Amino acid sequence: MSTRPSSSKSDTPPDTGEVVDRRVGLDRRKAAKTSQTGLERRRGPGRRRSDFTRSAEEGEMNKEQFLFLVAIDAFKRANAKQFPTWTDVLEVIRLLGYRKTMPSELNLPNAEDWRESPNAPANVRPDRWEERSRREEQLDALDEFEREFDQAA
Repeated sequence: MSTRPSSSKSDTPPDTGEVVDRRVGLDRRKAAKTSQTGLERRRGPGRRRSDFTRSAEEGEMNKEQFLFLVAIDAFKRANAKQFPTWTDVLEVIRLLGYRKTMPSELNLPNAEDWRESPNAPANVRPDRWEERSRREEQLDALDEFEREFDQAA
C-alpha cells in the first residue's frame, strides 16, 4: 500500500490569482557600472578573443601552457592531491621561475601592486629543504642495507 506524503498548505504560497510582472523591478543593465578590472568575461560588441585565449580554449597549447599543465600534474602526483589549492598553484608557478617584475595590467583597487627582481628566490620551500631529500635518500639506503643484511643472516 503506497501512501502519498501529505502536503501542507504552508509549503506553497497562497494562490491569489494575481499575475506578478517581474519587469517592474530594477533593470541591471541601467544600473551604475562598476570600475573595470580587466577580468570581465563579456568582451562587448566588436571585441574578439586574443589568439592566446582562443588557442587555449580550443585545446591548442603553446609551450608555456603545456609546461604549466605538466608541472601541475607532476605536483598532483607527487603530493597525492587531486585538486591543488590556490596556494599550491602559486607555489608551482614560483618554482617554474615566474616572478612579478612588471606592473599589473589589472585594475584591482583592493590589492596593492608590487614588483620584485627577476632573480628573486621562490621562497616557497622551507629552510634546509634540500637536506631533507638527501636525508630521505640516506634513510632509504640504510633500509636497503638492513634488508640485504637480514637476508644474508
